[in-house]
Amino acid sequence: MASPSRPQTWTADIGLRIRRHFLLKAVGTTVFTWLFFIGYFHLLRNPAYPVAVMPLTLLDHLIPFQPYTLGAYLSLWVYVGIAPGLQLTFRELVAYGLWIGALCITGLALFYFWPTQIPPLAVDVSGFPGFAMLQGVDAAVAIFTAIWIEHLLRQAHTPVLLRVLNWTWFAAIAYSTLAVKQHVVLDVVAGALLGMSFALPSLRWRPRARFRGDAPLVGADIIGHH
Repeated sequence: MASPSRPQTWTADIGLRIRRHFLLKAVGTTVFTWLFFIGYFHLLRNPAYPVAVMPLTLLDHLIPFQPYTLGAYLSLWVYVGIAPGLQLTFRELVAYGLWIGALCITGLALFYFWPTQIPPLAVDVSGFPGFAMLQGVDAAVAIFTAIWIEHLLRQAHTPVLLRVLNWTWFAAIAYSTLAVKQHVVLDVVAGALLGMSFALPSLRWRPRARFRGDAPLVGADIIGHH
């Protein structure tokens, strides 16, 4: 029989995670995203140092401009809300926010001291709505989110299919950054390494769940135990 401290099914587990602190998660994620955009666009328009042009690799030349991947690119801003949305307790939510906040601040600091841009596009994007607003979404946030969703889905004992869908969505976002010519391969690789350098420690160094005011659920499956 299932433990009375846990939902009997993974759907109940996920449902409880979504409901817990739902309003706080929704508002917090929205505010956090806007603050990041404000900081990023300020640095973009007011570079403190000479802007370096990122070199192109063979893979950049092999991937053609594909405007139909714009939807996958923009879906990042839905994707990044999933991991905080699945945090169970207030303590876990705050810890997650601190880690991803530290990641974004580090990314902005790197961009401040080393502003970069991609080479001028060889295609005219003026006829494609939405491209003017795209000035780079850090791959670091995407990989940080993907790793955390994988962890949370494992913790909830969801079917493997959901974890496959998570990584498929991440891959679509990563590919689209190259296909809409807003990033180059070196950008994506550097962003992925940065995101992993925060995501992996964040799974290990985070608060243990204490359930005085929160509904107990995940007991011993805490602090990087899978």
